[in-house]
Amino acid sequence: MARWLDGTKGDFADELAAFLAEPRGEVEDVAQTVMDVLADVRAKGGEAVARYTSKFDRLTLDPVTLQSDNVDLHALAAGCPADLREAIDYAAERITAYHERQRPSDNFFKDAEGIELGWRWTPLDSVGVYVPGGLASYPSSVLMNAVPAKLAGVKRVVMTAPAPGGQLSNAVAYAALKAGVDEFYPIGGAQAVAALTFGAGHLKPVDKIVGPGNAYVAEAKRQVFGRVGIDTIAGPSEILVIADESANPDWIAADLLSQCEHDTSSQSILITVEKPVGKSVEEAVEKQLKTLSTEVRARTSWEAHGAIILARDLDQAADIANEIAAEHLELAVGDPDILLPQIRHAGAVFLGHHTPEALGDYVTGSNHVLPTSRAARFSSGLGLTDFMKRMSVQRAGPEGFAALAPAVLRLAEAEGLPAHRRSVSIRTNSGGSDGG
Repeated sequence: MARWLDGTKGDFADELAAFLAEPRGEVEDVAQTVMDVLADVRAKGGEAVARYTSKFDRLTLDPVTLQSDNVDLHALAAGCPADLREAIDYAAERITAYHERQRPSDNFFKDAEGIELGWRWTPLDSVGVYVPGGLASYPSSVLMNAVPAKLAGVKRVVMTAPAPGGQLSNAVAYAALKAGVDEFYPIGGAQAVAALTFGAGHLKPVDKIVGPGNAYVAEAKRQVFGRVGIDTIAGPSEILVIADESANPDWIAADLLSQCEHDTSSQSILITVEKPVGKSVEEAVEKQLKTLSTEVRARTSWEAHGAIILARDLDQAADIANEIAAEHLELAVGDPDILLPQIRHAGAVFLGHHTPEALGDYVTGSNHVLPTSRAARFSSGLGLTDFMKRMSVQRAGPEGFAALAPAVLRLAEAEGLPAHRRSVSIRTNSGGSDGG
């Protein structure tokens, strides 16, 4: 049975807050375990990485090259079926086209005081792309992370992915080559994050680490942030659907289950203004669950973390959606364009009945690396500029300097920074003393 929340009741806000605060996918003692792994790899480099890989992935690595004779990216890519290669090529083309439109422009201008100002965008030198293994292979994750990195001009894109027992998806291997990955190492877990951060063997440190992973990978990224950049701390997958009477209950059920099957910690929520729509979707979810090969995982997710919310009207539905700030938001309503302006917080929005979230996972071109756990309130999905930096540029001539100097002198004095003041006063007739 689905959990129901009623937005028309007075205690709804408290019930929703309690529901959103429920833990999902949390692992006890992960922080200390990750801290120990990071310290070990930092101290012992490739030897530690090889040891962890042997222990957790049953794969023997050369501690210097961090490579295995059992994992050859080109040989694996050659085994990718032709129709799957075509689908990967198609997705890569669309991801490239979408992200190319995000390319920012340099800008320079002169203000009223004659000061030349502006900014330049430059690519990062190196990026590490973490690709998860385990329950499934994710060639789409390779593309979503590596394609915009290369498009941004990153010279060195390093991919790590666990290869348990020497097994790595043919599709992941093909996607890596298609995306232009420069280096690949068959390692996973917190040890991969550590190697990308500190270096290990032939693997040199990178400047930023992107890509999803399990709780240990997420915690490792959290702990190394500051020494390297990261994209986000990814939590379990989420989908929120707002549906009215125009929605097809079977379609909505399928969309909800598309996230439930990711992981038992995933979350799927329906908001509807029509109780019969919610009941029909509830029945369709139960019916479809019985047909899924992923039923156990999906059912656990739906029953533990799913919900159907009854809203008074679409205005309240939008308010609730903004409070939830879901990773994915579908507007399965008669006129989604009217509702869209009311949406402020969501990782990605899917408009209308023929735009299921699964399209965005693979081939619309929009990035599927998105904020989770309500982080859409303050962050965005991965994009081209995540692989670039903006540098400010300024130049003052004699007249511009003279116009700005008095304010600098006063502010430096107020802040008690005499060297700051002198760096300006020494260029003027004010003299070079602290007081002058």
